[in-house]
This record gives sequence, structure tokens and C-alpha cells, in this order.
Amino acid sequence: MEIGLRIPESWRDVIEAYARENNVDEKTALRMLTYEGIRKYVLKLYSSGEVSLSKAAEILGVSVHDVLRLAVKYGVEVGPTKEQAESGEKWAEKLLK
Repeated sequence: MEIGLRIPESWRDVIEAYARENNVDEKTALRMLTYEGIRKYVLKLYSSGEVSLSKAAEILGVSVHDVLRLAVKYGVEVGPTKEQAESGEKWAEKLLK
């Protein structure tokens, strides 16, 4: 998919610096920065329960294990909600009786 995009002039220095740091051209740097932002956004959606782990993996084009690794890398909390954890504990207690 191609999208025409106007970038604020004030971003130029940041994009150029990122390109230099990563030894890539400016277009590649912009793609890398965009992907970084999308990864963080999808992780946020997963963390808040708006998308499943498998859907997050599908969107990002990675395995579910990679999604969990990315969550750790970016410090995004994942796992069951408090309510889900309590429900699971109650269910486990019933099974153990």
C-alpha cells in the first residue's frame, strides 16, 4: 500500500538523525519510525484487551511469542485483567476440591 504523506518540516532533523544512527536513507528511517509507532500502538490495543494476542501477532506479522517479547521490550503490561485472574483462581479452587 502506498500513501502520500506530508511530513512537517520540523521533523526533518529527527528523521535525518535517526537515518544516520541506523545507517539508512531517510525514507527507510521514516518507515522504521512508522513501524515502531504502529508496534507500540498495537501492543497498547493488546494490553487493553481491544485485540487478542493472535490478532496483534497477525497485524504485526510476527509470532505470538514475538508479541510477548515486544511487550517486555517496550514495558507494556500484558496478561489477564484483575477480574480474569480472580475468576481463574476461583475456577482453580473448584477444580482442586
